[in-house]
Amino acid sequence: MSDTNPEEEKPKKKKGKMKGLVIGLLAVAVLGGGGAAGGFYVAGTMGGEDHEPEDPNKPKIILKDGTAVSEKEAKTAVPAETDSKFKVSYHQIEQPFTSNLSNSESFAQLSLAISTYYDERVFQNVTDHEIAIRSAVLMELGQQDPFELETSEGKLKLKKKLRDVINQTLTEKSGFGGIEDVYFTSIVVQ
Repeated sequence: MSDTNPEEEKPKKKKGKMKGLVIGLLAVAVLGGGGAAGGFYVAGTMGGEDHEPEDPNKPKIILKDGTAVSEKEAKTAVPAETDSKFKVSYHQIEQPFTSNLSNSESFAQLSLAISTYYDERVFQNVTDHEIAIRSAVLMELGQQDPFELETSEGKLKLKKKLRDVINQTLTEKSGFGGIEDVYFTSIVVQ
């Protein structure tokens, strides 16, 4: 006969099965929890903004047919590569801007117009915050090199910088930028 008692082997097998079951359940819990956490992370980073309610005071994009739509609706209605279905609105800033230029005795005087695809609230914000916009534009203009402003590339860079400065100012003051482009209606560098 054997030295081991058959009764002693049964509890060891149960403990082994129980241990395997616990390890299996822990593995499922860890993997499932990790998968769920990953899913929530991706949902939060890729589509999180879709869950935020849209601000009713935020300007709407205007389609060429005159329909006002939210940004979310515009993204689904029109491919991102094309702006052809949007109505462009223009606004002339009445007073010209005059500033000395960086490290020189030169100055620049320019008149600006701006454009947007959004409704009239963007231009109302421009009018409401014109003093802050004028200050920001003059600060940017004063940092320009007169030799760069004599080239087309320099003027294009300035247009982009002015658009960004105006949008940043509008965002700080009203919570929304919305300026698509800046246009020189006159520019003199001396």
